Amino acid sequence: MAMLKIWGRHNSSNVRKVLWCAEEIGLPYESIQVGGAFGQVDTPEYRALNPNGLVPMIEDHGLPLWESNTIVRYLSARYALDTLYPADPAERAVGEKWMDWTTSSFAAPFRDVFWGTLRTAPEQRDHQKIAAGIERCGELLAMVDAALAKAPWLSGAKFAMGDIPLGAFIYAWFEMPIDRPALPHLQEWYERLKARPAYRKAVMTALT
Repeated sequence: MAMLKIWGRHNSSNVRKVLWCAEEIGLPYESIQVGGAFGQVDTPEYRALNPNGLVPMIEDHGLPLWESNTIVRYLSARYALDTLYPADPAERAVGEKWMDWTTSSFAAPFRDVFWGTLRTAPEQRDHQKIAAGIERCGELLAMVDAALAKAPWLSGAKFAMGDIPLGAFIYAWFEMPIDRPALPHLQEWYERLKARPAYRKAVMTALT
């Protein structure tokens, strides 16, 4: 059987989603670091598989696939049906809405905070933009906190793929040197994530 290949630098939150998903399932995979300082995403070989030239990308049984949430859905459906990928459509949709919400609503203000705090030299930081990003992220995460007051996971009663996209971002949110609003249910969810070996291995790597 051909081994799953995962392309992408390990300090990318979107790549962490895919690595974490594979680790939760217990899938053997080959990790190929590309993008950022590793380059290689502009080569003809890479662009032939992923014309976007972005990470992550996987190749599984000859299928090249990009877009991190799509990859998480695919791996979960193919290898973890009824565990990471709930078989019941209504149960599955509970978590899926948070997957898409993370990309459509949370990612942009989070990026302003992350890049401004960790990937910008101190003398070049736009502190006003960072503060606005923190404020907006706090407002959005209050919605998550309210949901987690009613269920232990964004996926509902048990951990599933719906927790993965935001979980990959929330590591940096709690570990960056920023002032965060107190959101107790979100904090408890993060503590539950940290107790998962797959999360510690795939997500809790160096913040760079």
